[in-house]
Amino acid sequence: MRKRILVTGGSGFIGSHLCARLLEEGCEVLCADNFFTGRKENVVPLLRNPYFELLRHDITFPLYVEVDEIYNLACPASPIHYQFDPVQTTKTSVHGAINMLGLAKRIKAKILQASTSEVYGDPVEHPQRESYWGNVNPIGPRACYDEGKRCAETLFFDYHRQHRLRIKVARIFNTYGPNMALNDGRVVSNFIVQALQGKPITVYGDGSQTRSFCYVDDLVDGLVRLMGSGDEFTGPVNLGNPGEFTILELARKVIEMTGSRSEVVFEPLPHDDPMQRKPDIGLAEGVLGWRPSVPLERGLVKTVDYFRGMLAV
Repeated sequence: MRKRILVTGGSGFIGSHLCARLLEEGCEVLCADNFFTGRKENVVPLLRNPYFELLRHDITFPLYVEVDEIYNLACPASPIHYQFDPVQTTKTSVHGAINMLGLAKRIKAKILQASTSEVYGDPVEHPQRESYWGNVNPIGPRACYDEGKRCAETLFFDYHRQHRLRIKVARIFNTYGPNMALNDGRVVSNFIVQALQGKPITVYGDGSQTRSFCYVDDLVDGLVRLMGSGDEFTGPVNLGNPGEFTILELARKVIEMTGSRSEVVFEPLPHDDPMQRKPDIGLAEGVLGWRPSVPLERGLVKTVDYFRGMLAV
């Protein structure tokens, strides 16, 4: 019997890679997406597989399907997109979680929530451990995403305690790779597209703020391992690459790898933008046997090649 799996947000950047991985493992995959930020192009290669099904659906409305496992990835994940309609972003995180948890409860499915490192806000603890409760501005322009994801985690654990639902919660740190959108506003895609087009590289602040960049294949492997772990392990668990780089270091690395003549320009730092971001992945290593294996340089080569192809079309 093939395992039947629902991936919400399955045509998005991470979701499309997850769908492909699950199909490779012999699963039957139902991809649900409303295509607000997801792209059909990301899953077109999967449509040839008879065990892949694509459904247009917004998870702020109930969904009635029969599956064994649910990966809940649906939500805009970059500031430019989640701030476009902040009320809808919060609805997706909160109403969407309620609907997917209700589905999981009804059909007795195991469910994984794609949470985020943004639950830590602008952290005063570094690196960030899962036990850290965070430093989040609840009324700022990023709160629709940060607090929405925090509320979703609350709902997952309340369903677990109240209804004994089998849950998994992954806190995803900065991830990059092919299938990112040209205009998604993430720092890696921004820098690569600007460099390939010969435009100035926009660095916010003085570029000293740090991020840890995880290649998408490593991240997907972590998600699959988490879903496959024993029911006693719920998380939350950090999934990210602990290698830490300043934004200015990333900009210079992208310029070097693309052979661009772009210059770096500095703009004011966005409101509530975190100064540090680095996961402590000791829990993932100990319980899941997971550690990212793709160094930034190798992942950037694949990502640059992808965007070169996108811009050439």
